[in-house]
Amino acid sequence: MTQQTRTDDPFADLNQPSLWSGINAYRSDPLIVDLTSALPRSIREDLEQMGRFVTSHEAQELARMANQGVPQLRTHGPRGERLDVVEFHPAWHALMRRSMASGLHSSIWDAQADPEAKGQSHKVRAARFYLTAQLECGHLCPLTMTSASVAAMMASPAVQKDWAPRILSRKYDSSNKPAMQKTAVTIGMGMTEKQGGTDVRANRTTADKVSDGIYRLSGHKWFMSAPMSDAFIMLAQTKDGMGCFLVPRLLEDGSANGLHFQRLKDKLGNRSNASSEVEFTDTFGFLLGAPDGGIRTILDMVTLTRLDCALASAGIMRASLAEAVHHARGRSVFGKMLVSQPIMTRVLADMALDVAAATALAFRLAEAFDKASGSSEDAAYARVMTPVAKYWCCKIAPALIYEAMECIGGSGYIEERPIARHYREAPVNAIWEGSGNVMALDVLRVLNRGRDLFETVFAGLARDLGPAGKKTIEVLRAAMALCEQDEGAARLLVEQMALAAGAAELYRLGAGKIADAFIETRLAGGWRATYGMLDARFDASYIVDLLYPPAT
Repeated sequence: MTQQTRTDDPFADLNQPSLWSGINAYRSDPLIVDLTSALPRSIREDLEQMGRFVTSHEAQELARMANQGVPQLRTHGPRGERLDVVEFHPAWHALMRRSMASGLHSSIWDAQADPEAKGQSHKVRAARFYLTAQLECGHLCPLTMTSASVAAMMASPAVQKDWAPRILSRKYDSSNKPAMQKTAVTIGMGMTEKQGGTDVRANRTTADKVSDGIYRLSGHKWFMSAPMSDAFIMLAQTKDGMGCFLVPRLLEDGSANGLHFQRLKDKLGNRSNASSEVEFTDTFGFLLGAPDGGIRTILDMVTLTRLDCALASAGIMRASLAEAVHHARGRSVFGKMLVSQPIMTRVLADMALDVAAATALAFRLAEAFDKASGSSEDAAYARVMTPVAKYWCCKIAPALIYEAMECIGGSGYIEERPIARHYREAPVNAIWEGSGNVMALDVLRVLNRGRDLFETVFAGLARDLGPAGKKTIEVLRAAMALCEQDEGAARLLVEQMALAAGAAELYRLGAGKIADAFIETRLAGGWRATYGMLDARFDASYIVDLLYPPAT
């Protein structure tokens, strides 16, 4: 099918398709509609409204301006006094205001947020997060950290009691005031140091006990995102070992808490969001958990942020490919529409399979988070598959978005299109919250503690894969055995698990033909380096039209 060209479009005669704007990102996505079909009607109506907003001209302009008007650091005032404030474009605040009103920073902790969707808070938030990622990902960083921070605060009920009410608030407050004087707060994170990087046990920041639960920190953080957050989750060495702390940016009297921002990072992407280097001395923080249990405490937070990385990657892949398919349906090449050129159709269909599997996998993980407390199968899935989903969804995004850009051609390689922003954004989710190797090592860590969790996950995958299950699980067990002998083979296991789990979820959702094409080209096919490798057994036009329905 081809999309009808609007007669009032002055570029129609120039063979220039209309921009992918004003198309409901929720309603035009059959997979997300199916994934959320069991949610209450009120939530689905909210998702429809959000789907209309994220592709609107107004919203796209906010995203553009927030990324062009990058944050600015003011270290000192006119009298030489320390300011240590970061100024953001008004568009950033507009995006933050809307997303906080949607509860992206708090809804999984708020029993009153969506009472009609009890037991599905992660899935509901996942749908909202996935749609918002298709608009702008930079402002999602502080919202991700704020939401996940509550998991770390739960290690110290007194701290949670003081801070949770302001985290649950949906009234965005960007004022530079002490946290307890604000209507709502956001929380950042500082883990990475110059000498340690991923190896946080090598961190040199120190924490000396002042009184029960209160410590004085001194040191630095090489990467601290969202520096205008009201507090930060940090790791520091105590005399007992590595501790985890909540460090306010301002003290109760409004004075600075010793955090001196050195500079903002000049990043490839994620430009609307500020990331800073910070040094500090005599900075007060609240201990979260045991003074030697900091890594365990902060990992509870990191687990949640890894889910968001997978969801955001799936979201920006969906938006990029939707833009490419829309363009191909509106452009004529060599006498027929570009989308109907066989080689282009197969490229688009091949990418559509990956986006569908990544989306299904990320949502399955969110569902496991919802059910983990009452289901051993889902608890095992959440523990084993979090690093797997984070690894694969984030790893494939840059190449896929580039290929979508190439489908558009030269006009895809310009800053005016959202896809340029998506492409710059794509690598960060694979790097933040644990790189690919860290995810692979995390999977091995679980494996080394016993196979029970893996066997539980494999049983579920075999059930959902149907006839393909037995052979696929044999392959996964062989990869597991290899990893037990050779740590360097970890990525083989992780990727195979991701592909199997993505296919299993597509089968479970009833997308049999899509799942067949995915599993046969990914797990049963030969080695592939680029997209467009579907053979004639699979109906490429069917795949594209099913997952990206033509506009009516």
